[in-house]
Amino acid sequence: MSALTVSLAQMSVRKGLPRTNWARMQEFTARAAQNGAEVVVFPELWDAGNAFDKGQDFASNLSGGLFAQVAALARQHNLHIFGSLFEKRGVGLYNTVAVVSPLNGIMGAYRKLHLFKPTGEARWLVPGEAPLALDLPWGRTGFAICYDLRFPELFRRYADDGADVVIVPAAWPAPRLDHYRTLLRARAIENQCYMIAVNRTGADEEDGLSYFGHSMIVDPWGEVVFEVGEPEGLYTVTIDLGLVQEVRRTFPVLGDRRI
Repeated sequence: MSALTVSLAQMSVRKGLPRTNWARMQEFTARAAQNGAEVVVFPELWDAGNAFDKGQDFASNLSGGLFAQVAALARQHNLHIFGSLFEKRGVGLYNTVAVVSPLNGIMGAYRKLHLFKPTGEARWLVPGEAPLALDLPWGRTGFAICYDLRFPELFRRYADDGADVVIVPAAWPAPRLDHYRTLLRARAIENQCYMIAVNRTGADEEDGLSYFGHSMIVDPWGEVVFEVGEPEGLYTVTIDLGLVQEVRRTFPVLGDRRI
């Protein structure tokens, strides 16, 4: 597949209100299907935001709860759906992207490796144990979540594993827009892959945080091929995946590594 149509679902997540967020998520998914998307991506913890202290109340295991509902929604609309949720796994609580296929259900799970201490995430959650890259209908795809962007080793692992695309649900707050944009472009340039990031938008008055949106797609040359501003909305884009192999063939920097 040389082309992939992706919908970026830039949500204003309501902290601690999973029913409200689930209703909005369903609306976005239906619109993505109407727009002809094959994939729809949601922000980090779109189910309840950074309500870490109540995460155990909102979480479910991969085979039930909201994960099962998302899998049913993927089948209904014939879409792959990505975005992170609270996951119960044993006695632990994780920040997890389930890889949800319309045909195969949940194919795997990426659990956030790098937890962000300033918001309390590291206090309440258990870090993931491994990267995840899978062969999907459009090509090899890796997954990361928000703060992971600051750790280039993860993305080099994906490049070594042949990933053409890395999908990054995020809840990256103001004022660090320049960091977010720079890191996404750097990861794309370093690894000659597409970076697809969907960031939360809106304000969390309780915590005094605001989120700037700016969901974006960066191509293997590091060019921003699509970027939105702050408004909540669904944005659908078609990208040329053939560019990945073209860039790697014409500028084979990864083959020149010595360490």
